[in-house]
Amino acid sequence: MTTLPVNLSKVKGREDRHLIFSLGTEEYSVPLLKVKEVIEIPDITPMPHTPSYYLGIMNLRGQVISIIDLSMKLKGVRQELGKKNAVIILDFESFCLGIAVGTVNRVLAFAQEEIRERPMIESTENIDYIEGVVHRDRKMILLLDVHKALNVQDLKLIESQKNAA
Repeated sequence: MTTLPVNLSKVKGREDRHLIFSLGTEEYSVPLLKVKEVIEIPDITPMPHTPSYYLGIMNLRGQVISIIDLSMKLKGVRQELGKKNAVIILDFESFCLGIAVGTVNRVLAFAQEEIRERPMIESTENIDYIEGVVHRDRKMILLLDVHKALNVQDLKLIESQKNAA
């Protein structure tokens, strides 16, 4: 397993920095403080009787980590996983979670005044996981709260997979 060239330890002032990644044509971000590391797509062990977006589990230096296909979870579209894709390992203190994404693009700092509220959208799905929007380089970047994107069943599944290993 090779770590991708995103060196988190050399980024100063991480509090306002975000890791930008793509899912299809959309760009999303997660706070850099939540990111443990970025890796290539690892060997993933599928688990039976799990949701379609749950890819399985992986071993990262002795720690069992659940991996989800974030595109499938958020958009209902399965992404083809290959060399261009990455897994972002997020640290939620009580557990770590890997999210498979299209590509990892860059690290950006956002000033508080740059962040706009998400627009009011009529949707059949809960979109509270989008915390805001930033306009940069003629693109809209959606600020993502992955913990809010997970529902109670997801959290129970991740906890059970962690305990089963």
